[in-house]
Formats: sequence, C-alpha cells, structure tokens
Amino acid sequence: MLLKALRADARLAEWLRDLESESSALREASLPDADELPDVLLDLAVPHEHINELVALRAQLADDPEAVTLLARCVTRFVRDMGQMGKGWEPPAFPATTGPLGRCFHLYVFIAALPYVRAHHRERGVPEDVSRRTLADLGRHVAVHHRRAGGPGLLFPWWIALHFHGELFQLGRLQFQRVLLGRRTAAAAAAAGLDLGPRAPCLSLHITDFRGPLSPTACDRSLALAREFFARHYPDERHEIAVCNSWLLDPQLKRYLPADSNIIRFQDRFHLECEETTPDDTVPIGFVFGDPELPLDGLPRRNSVERAVVDHLRGGGHWYGGRGWFAL
Repeated sequence: MLLKALRADARLAEWLRDLESESSALREASLPDADELPDVLLDLAVPHEHINELVALRAQLADDPEAVTLLARCVTRFVRDMGQMGKGWEPPAFPATTGPLGRCFHLYVFIAALPYVRAHHRERGVPEDVSRRTLADLGRHVAVHHRRAGGPGLLFPWWIALHFHGELFQLGRLQFQRVLLGRRTAAAAAAAGLDLGPRAPCLSLHITDFRGPLSPTACDRSLALAREFFARHYPDERHEIAVCNSWLLDPQLKRYLPADSNIIRFQDRFHLECEETTPDDTVPIGFVFGDPELPLDGLPRRNSVERAVVDHLRGGGHWYGGRGWFAL
C-alpha cells in the first residue's frame, strides 16, 4: 500500500505527520471517473501513450482508502492559500519504493485540485485560453519525465504546483511567475533610479522546453501580453521589474554564440545583478540534452548551443547560473 511505503521513509513519514496534524476540514477531492479522465488528461496535454496507464492507476488509487484520504489532505493543504505568492504547498517527490502509483500520485492531486484553480482563474477574470495553456504545462512535464525516466510522472511536482496555485501563467513563449523582489535585485534597481524596495511584486521569467525558438519577436510578444495581463487581472500588484535566474544568462555563452543569436539577444535584455561563483554544470546538460546525469563524452554537438555546452566543459570550464533584471 502507498502509505506503508511512505512511512518507511523517515523524511516522508514526518511530512505525513505534519499533513495529518492540520486541523482544517478536508475539502472535496474527487477525481474524474474512468470514462471522464482521458478527456481531462488530454486537455492537460498529457501524451496519449500514458492515458491508459493513468486511468488504470486511478482505479488502484480509488481502491486504497488511505491513499484516497491522503489525496484529500494534499488537495486541502494545496488550495488553502490559492493565489497567494509563496504560500503554496511544495509536494515532495515520492521514492521508487512507492511504485507507479507513487510516481504519479501528484498528478492526481493536481487533477483533483482543478476545480479550485479554475475557480480562482474565473474570479480573477483569467481568459480561458490562458488558463488552458498554463495548466497544460502539466502534460509537458509528463513528457519531460518520460524522456528522462520512462513512463508517466513528474520530476519536479513542486514546480507544477505554481501553475495550479495561481502563481505562474503561460503567456506566449514565456512563463511569468508572481514573486517578490529580492534584496540584491531591489538594491540594483534602486541604484538605477527605480523606486522599489525588497519584497515589491515583480515577475520572474521562465523559458520552457518544447515551445520553439526563443526568438526576439516571440519574447516581445510575451512581454506585451504579460504587461496587459497582470495589469488587468492583478491590478492590486504593480509589477515594474522582470527578473530571471537561469544558466542562459551566464555571460560565458557570448564566447560561443553570435551576437544575433536568440540566446544572446535574450541575455541583452537584462542587467546582470551579480556573477555566480558556484558552478552547476548539470543544469545546462539537463536542459539541453534532457538528462543532467548524461556522461559528457557521449553528448552530441549538433547545433551551436550543444557545441557551446560540450566544448566549454570538455575544455575544463564550468557553467554558472545568471541573475538579471530589467524594467517593465
């Protein structure tokens, strides 16, 4: 049974105790039945080849009363602070000992939470197409999981939690997360003449996989959509700055890519806040090649970005994250 495997893990056993100690009444957390679930999964862009397995696992979950109660507890905790920045639940990944149901359990949490996030979107007046494309990122991450680990699941359930908590929206090529400005970025913005302090609302930009090139035109369109979207649907928050934390802002990329490349033109939008000093070579390998654990010697060099990542590492270099900002 699922909970027996969870209790065998000390970290997850503590997480279960914390979840069970919450005193709030359990919210309704029903899943679509076996006939309805395929349409829901397809609306969330879950790849077709995983539909039958997820329908079968839904029946396994429904036959486990403890797992059903855990689902209700997770949904209750997840939607408690719907829409509030930084208040969302960060679900832990379950270990391999929990089997296929454990690997996919968080998928069902998000599906059961759909009525709550859609109600929040309606309350904010979020257009249906924005809501649909935002929540469809769940299917993209199922595809990411399949590419790396095989089969359906979520590598980073805490990330999808942002989409289903009203904190992140897909607007064209880019995703925009409602966050609060950090101390260092606020200081840099103030030095540039902007009247902003720490914890002012801002937008964190994220670049997704499987969405075509990161062209300047696509980025301009996304930014225009974001300015209009947040001014209309979150008028109580003034988003005057966009921030980004990504290896794509590592200045070393300029050694390898031409000035008119999409990545360098994306970089040029930002004022770099500071230079990171702790290398993280697995991040670009994971984003470019699909798996951060791939051995360097076997990586292909089929395009300029792949060649940049591989040649830099083979030459003894390291890659670093970059933190930047620009005024909206």
